[in-house]
Amino acid sequence: MAEHGYARMSVDAVAARAGVSKPTIYLRHSGKADLATAALAAFQQRALPAPTGDTRADLVALLRHLRRGVERPFGMAMIGTVLAEEDHTPQLLALFRERLVAPRRAAIRAVLEAARERGELRAGADLDAAVQALAGAYYAQYLSGVPFPRRWPGSVVDVVLDGLR
Repeated sequence: MAEHGYARMSVDAVAARAGVSKPTIYLRHSGKADLATAALAAFQQRALPAPTGDTRADLVALLRHLRRGVERPFGMAMIGTVLAEEDHTPQLLALFRERLVAPRRAAIRAVLEAARERGELRAGADLDAAVQALAGAYYAQYLSGVPFPRRWPGSVVDVVLDGLR
């Protein structure tokens, strides 16, 4: 998928590259969308930073993780491929959201909820909006074409946390 896009990715080619048979692939995955998103999710989950209890540091680590994941070779192109397939393969986007987007959002939200429980954030703070702002800030910066400032993740986290306090 990274090299050729989703449309040109085939289960046959994946099986050949992995040195297994096509039926072996289908024992674990119901189809191409399941296989592609499972592979991406396995990579993301393996590298997801563990929370430390330091709200700012944990959010900065999660934003760095997001950036590393998307900026790996073909990362943004894979997201574009998933979005481009929405009309033709809606289950691909649904699985991508379930396996990649939701866990990342849940990790950010968990950090924010823990901070609220510790009294670091206002009781009525809108954590959903904060999650959107934190994750969305990366895509807005990337798509703008403006180079990322060296202190980018910390600056974004500080702005959001200031609003939540």
